[in-house]
Amino acid sequence: MVQELERLRTKTPFPETAPAAYPVFYRTYSRRLDNGQRESWYDVCDRTLDGLVELGKLTADEKALVQRMQRELKALPSGRWLWVGGTDWSKQPKNFSGAYNCTSTNVVDWRSFGLMMDLAMMGCGTGAVLEPKYIDQLPIIRNRLRITMAGDVGTTPAGQRREETEVTINGNHVEIHVGDSRNGWVMSYQKILELSSNADFTGDVEVIVDLSDVRPAGEKLKGFGGMANPVKLPGLYERCAKILTKAIGRQLNSIECCLLIDEAAACVVAGNIRRSAGMRQFDSHDELATNAKDNLWQQDAAGNWRIDPERDALRMANHTRVFHTKPSLAEMTDAVRKQFYSGEGAIQWAGEAERRAQGKGRYGLNPCGEILGQNFHCNLAEIHLNQIDPKNTQEQEDAFRAGGIAVAALLNHQFIEPRYQQSRLEDPIVGVSFTGLFDFFVRAFGVEWLNWWEAGRPNTMQGLEFKAKEQEFLSRWKTIVHETVWDYCDRNGIQRPNRCTTVQPAGTKSLLSGASSGWHPPKSQRFIRRITFRKDDPVARACIDYGYSVIPSQSDKDEKGNLLNDPFDPRCTEWLVEMPVEVPWANLPGADEVAIEKFSALAQFDFYMQVQGHYTAHNTSATIEFRENEIEPLAERIYQAVENDEGYISSALLARFDDLQTFPRLPFEPIDKVRYEELCSEVIGRRTTENFHAALEQYDAGELIEAGPAGCDSDKCLLPEKKPS
Repeated sequence: MVQELERLRTKTPFPETAPAAYPVFYRTYSRRLDNGQRESWYDVCDRTLDGLVELGKLTADEKALVQRMQRELKALPSGRWLWVGGTDWSKQPKNFSGAYNCTSTNVVDWRSFGLMMDLAMMGCGTGAVLEPKYIDQLPIIRNRLRITMAGDVGTTPAGQRREETEVTINGNHVEIHVGDSRNGWVMSYQKILELSSNADFTGDVEVIVDLSDVRPAGEKLKGFGGMANPVKLPGLYERCAKILTKAIGRQLNSIECCLLIDEAAACVVAGNIRRSAGMRQFDSHDELATNAKDNLWQQDAAGNWRIDPERDALRMANHTRVFHTKPSLAEMTDAVRKQFYSGEGAIQWAGEAERRAQGKGRYGLNPCGEILGQNFHCNLAEIHLNQIDPKNTQEQEDAFRAGGIAVAALLNHQFIEPRYQQSRLEDPIVGVSFTGLFDFFVRAFGVEWLNWWEAGRPNTMQGLEFKAKEQEFLSRWKTIVHETVWDYCDRNGIQRPNRCTTVQPAGTKSLLSGASSGWHPPKSQRFIRRITFRKDDPVARACIDYGYSVIPSQSDKDEKGNLLNDPFDPRCTEWLVEMPVEVPWANLPGADEVAIEKFSALAQFDFYMQVQGHYTAHNTSATIEFRENEIEPLAERIYQAVENDEGYISSALLARFDDLQTFPRLPFEPIDKVRYEELCSEVIGRRTTENFHAALEQYDAGELIEAGPAGCDSDKCLLPEKKPS
């Protein structure tokens, strides 16, 4: 009987079409229980639901609906809530931000920088608006800081460590004893910035930074989860001082601000690829920012590539240019071309953002660009449409209602930081998103819909009929969400949000159900999915027992620069777990004949604008994949969308991997049906257990190294950095 109960506890609803579900769930969302075991899916559902019920004062009916939809993988709260929701840690006001995927902050003072480091340490993605009207409020840099490091990390015994940072100033001499806490790290960083503009000093400032109280790498982070990793902390202070010194006698420019934020982000990440997501917004006339990442990689006379160390940290975030007047066709074309070759230079039209947000200045974006506001926290839920029957309108209503209740519950948080609390009171932010829209519509409309896509989604009689049906679904869902959120707010005395729907990139959570991310088409009907783990990670070890293959990551090379092939090579540091994936509709008659990877950029943009116009009240996170010959037509179409006020705000553009190949062992590798079936057969042949949870427990000693999902919960932030080929 005990064994049967345990089997039921560890059983999951993950469908067979989601082979990445087990590895992703246990790597990203399953916490360690008091008895040392990992949470099962139902443990996570219970913990997070209890947290929502307590915080949101949910009724019995609301609780039952949210519980059913979550257990069935039809409506999920944010990725961050799946990780921390319902924990004691999440109930402390200083940690409330850790429940949110992303944020946006106007950079107007030194505290802005400290807040963003604090947010990053809680797993939040950080958006920063770095336009002149904000950064011109920063003080002038007055002082040259000479940094001396004293005291090695971890030398003070655990029971004797300072928790908070202590600062002693004696003339032009400053001592900073860094506290062993999140706030200790943050305040030591912020203090360096404050010292640079302090008018009380009479000359160069000698700053001694003592790290002896900071816990060493590998020591447990209680409450939040994961391990301490202060490997980059000792270098942070000198790097910041170097940036500040260049600005003595003036205010910081936008890129110097960006570098200071990104240096802190790089310190927080410290090799942990799933804890960073960033968006930096610049004024469209800021040429310094426009060209900030040009020639980031440089080649010496011998042909060896190196990254410019002065600008290395700029890789921590996406850069977006904000237009407050409509851009010309030439400007749009230049931006699209820049995005094709470098991945940077995205254009945002602030006019539409402010119209939707019903407020001047509310055009700040979170790192993946799906939420609009000012000094906000990104409050998300996600509907898995691939799990829902297009003919079952009640099931659709239940899922979107559950999503609305989940986001509305978090509006009860009261933030300690005044700028964030003021934003919540004036402009409460919620966003009910969906994933698997493409899968849903294939199921609803059949292969003819795919053929229409392949033809470019033309406005034929059939095409107009398809568009009308798409709009009908999207509009109905939008109405359900807004009515649900507004009803909850009215009953609980909370100001109604004026926009409640969005579409996030939907990377990691989509893998739990095998959904095609967000609104996007899948990469192919069948593909190899690769997921990164550190070498010897217990979850990756369980993947091997489950039959999946493991190879070294793109970062592991031999002395000649060749990729390693043996995952057990002592030089290997990271593993890629490979899984064959087939979309749920891959075997529909005729589906195999459709070349999804050749869908035009204009067809993608057309579908994106359908979602933007009929479902999304915030912004639709979009990555349009395009080829070189599509640069000018795409630029022309985006220009028209802005010029004609069609609802466009911002989108990311990405060169097709097969058109501009830059690195091997991609997260997605399209394969045909024969290869897919071969790989599946090989997986079954290698499999030594049918119970992934049991396999994991064989290796699962010690604490989790990493903690929760990336801030934006998107594969976009997990792609290997672009390197010269």
